[in-house]
Amino acid sequence: MLTVPIRQLGDSERSTVERILDRDPYAGAQIAERVAAHGLSWWRADGRIYGYGPGRDVESLCWSGAHLVPVCVSPPAVAAFAELLGAEPRACSSIIGRADAVLGLWDRLAAHWGQARDVRPNQPLLVAAAAPPAPADPEVRLVRPDEVDALFPAAVAMYTEEVGVSPLLDDGGRGYRRRIAELARSGRAYARFVGGRVIFKAELAIVTRRTAQVQGVWVDPEFRGRGLAVPAVAAVVRDALRRVAPTVSLYVNDYNFPARRVYARCGFQPAGTFATVLF
Repeated sequence: MLTVPIRQLGDSERSTVERILDRDPYAGAQIAERVAAHGLSWWRADGRIYGYGPGRDVESLCWSGAHLVPVCVSPPAVAAFAELLGAEPRACSSIIGRADAVLGLWDRLAAHWGQARDVRPNQPLLVAAAAPPAPADPEVRLVRPDEVDALFPAAVAMYTEEVGVSPLLDDGGRGYRRRIAELARSGRAYARFVGGRVIFKAELAIVTRRTAQVQGVWVDPEFRGRGLAVPAVAAVVRDALRRVAPTVSLYVNDYNFPARRVYARCGFQPAGTFATVLF
């Protein structure tokens, strides 16, 4: 039996959940996007959200679904969530969030869930709140829905390079293609085309009232080293700040020095450290 103050949260506690998510709008962005769209009833279909705190008070959150996402989690909350989650088989494909929370959870869950495919312990979290100092590439634009066929191979190449496995393995890529198509339909996919070929791409994978989180930044290997990335990313940031959210955020592997230099030249500032555990 659990001996810790932890419980699953429901619809009546939406305001409490939103208050905690506002305390860390970057680590909580994935959850905040879903809550804004669907309320807490969404959890019943796609996952569960747990709160930690004494009595009826809630001070920390953890979403358990396709991903495991801790938000505003103290060391006692890490221990509590790990005690709860370690009693069940692993259902998530990754643990994502602030490094201290993610690595603390993994330290306690590894014995129950088995070996991870990859652990990325140091991923700088970067935030831009002003237009980039670098000039924007005028050729980078939103992808039209009828251009998904051209975008999809580039998205697969990026995913495979970044994550280490192909998104085509599970269902032939149907689910991943639906995701890419939805990003294009919602005005959240960017690309630069040369002769119908995508040579740069990026997406606003998560959008909340506080931030737009950029993911999937990729330059075709043939075009790397030509100075394309800085103006291309600057174009994405400039448009997202103008049209979507008051900040743009992302996290990057610490060893990816070329990408980190690009983001610095586009005005991104450090805002902490993320970690990711991949299964």
